[in-house]
Amino acid sequence: MRTNPAIQAAIDLTAGAAGGTACVLTGQPFDTAKVKMQTFPSMYKGLIECIVKTYKQVGLRGFYKGTTPALVANIAENSVLFMCYGFCQQIVRGVVGLDRKAKLSDLQNAASGSFASAFAALVLCPTELVKCRLQTMHEMQLSGKIAQGHNTVWSVMKSVIQKDGPLGFYHGLSSTLLREVPGYFFFFGGYELSRTFFAAERPKDQLGPIPLMVSGGFGGICLWIAVYPVDCVKSRIQVLSMSGKQAGFMGTFANILRNEGVFALYSGLKPTLIRAFPANGALFLAYEYSRKLMMEQVDIY
Repeated sequence: MRTNPAIQAAIDLTAGAAGGTACVLTGQPFDTAKVKMQTFPSMYKGLIECIVKTYKQVGLRGFYKGTTPALVANIAENSVLFMCYGFCQQIVRGVVGLDRKAKLSDLQNAASGSFASAFAALVLCPTELVKCRLQTMHEMQLSGKIAQGHNTVWSVMKSVIQKDGPLGFYHGLSSTLLREVPGYFFFFGGYELSRTFFAAERPKDQLGPIPLMVSGGFGGICLWIAVYPVDCVKSRIQVLSMSGKQAGFMGTFANILRNEGVFALYSGLKPTLIRAFPANGALFLAYEYSRKLMMEQVDIY
């Protein structure tokens, strides 16, 4: 039975939201450590020191700073991402001359995910800016870059609007796009390649939870290894723009290389890779199973 395009889009959007929720709940503490180490590499020599210092100074709640905007960011991003992923798959089918129901190759799925990520970046950038600022507010005060911190989502949003207006939420948009478009090519490409490996001669739809989680984790690792330096620059721009105008992507990138060296671009990679496997495994498991459940319900009616 052919599903109505509007219903299909709603299913993809809802399944993406379920995946985004699972991703945040699984990996938030490691994401907090990543952003702190990216933005203030001189404060932390490694992951363990970052965890110990954060716990001593702020307590356990310090690892969950920015969870609300992180949930909003991931639900919004993954809802739009997976909804647009379905649309982009149809566009790719049209471009290569395939039937609407034809299976795409792993490379074609990777291209579809890459196109879809450009739309997701538009909703991700504002929420991720708020998340990153909340996560690093303690370090911004310690370093003297700001006199008074903001401890709630609303206070951060109000400060952005007062200082830069609504467009202030899009600090780091070019960096976000530079991360998302190539990154999600590797994300979906790694996921589909891994699923192909596990499926062997079976249909991919019949894979169990363990292969799905491993495939999702592998896709997440591929994404972060490919674009991590870009994400580091993005975090710097979004956080440090609290204390003044930043130089933009190329200027910030050049400043990091000149003043701190190439390894500064990889500060925080360890917690990112530790987080990537379970978080993205949970994302795809929640997405695939919720989507399958909803598709079955639609087919019944």
